[in-house]
Amino acid sequence: MGMTEHLQPLVAITGPTASGKSALALALAEELGAEIVTADSRQVYKLMDIGTEKPSVDEQARVPHHMIDVVYPDEPFTLALYQRQAYATINDVLSRGKVPILAGGTPLYVNAVLEGWTIPEVEPDMELRARLEAEAEAHGPEQLHHRLEVLDPGAAAGILPSNTRRIVRALEVIERTGRPISAQQDKVPPAYRILSIVLHCERPELYRRVDLRVDKQIERGLVEEVAGLHARGYEFDLPSMSGIGYRQIGEYLMGRATLEQAIQRMKWDTHAFSRHQGNWFRRAKTALRIDVTEADPLPEARQVVRSFLDGAYPLEGRS
Repeated sequence: MGMTEHLQPLVAITGPTASGKSALALALAEELGAEIVTADSRQVYKLMDIGTEKPSVDEQARVPHHMIDVVYPDEPFTLALYQRQAYATINDVLSRGKVPILAGGTPLYVNAVLEGWTIPEVEPDMELRARLEAEAEAHGPEQLHHRLEVLDPGAAAGILPSNTRRIVRALEVIERTGRPISAQQDKVPPAYRILSIVLHCERPELYRRVDLRVDKQIERGLVEEVAGLHARGYEFDLPSMSGIGYRQIGEYLMGRATLEQAIQRMKWDTHAFSRHQGNWFRRAKTALRIDVTEADPLPEARQVVRSFLDGAYPLEGRS
């Protein structure tokens, strides 16, 4: 382990939607004078606040948050771009003598940073994308996902069968390069001393929290937020508008579902996504798991993080 002692620290807090990552990161950051680097593929978009559960103005005033409000909803934003900017941000925070806390629930974003993925830089092929998207529209994305399972089982395992955009991207990379996308994602661990905390919540309680969160988003004006974005010219077929909440409310605004149906679909789709997140984060062998089903994670997390920053916390597999 001796080689890691001189490395600068990075704390990561991850887990499924509604498990309390943001609240824990905020509490720890306030106590430590740390700064939060968000790992959320939706919070990068400006003007999208309620449906992405973006930190409030008050929370952002209390603790500096980075990697939110990076691009407008119609601007492209890739995993490679996120990783590059996240590393630059983490290094900037460390250069100012502060501790960076990587917090978020987008597994790809989290792992691209913590594991140092090398991401294939393949230019988008709009013609191929349009063809694959039309196929998904006609026959359902599951058929494309099955094709991806045959061509690249590793990539397929990390992508929900309903996530058309990412399935299309993986097939695009295979078509353009002739190699599976997973084979092109080598890993070069970044030069940080990493403490990774994964929050776990039993499903019945997690689903209860998710449903409560969805109801609160509707109360806070999610329908108005989505309608406002559409009125500004952001079409419902944009990648940014395909996220949970925006997609279902878009269906309602287009007259394809009642509001009650849209709300129920949001809840079910978030349940499915939380299962996917849980499955993904369970792979993190060296992470510390904290069960938040019935307990506040702050006391245990505080103790472990302070011990880690003092150099005392053991870091298996990080030598």
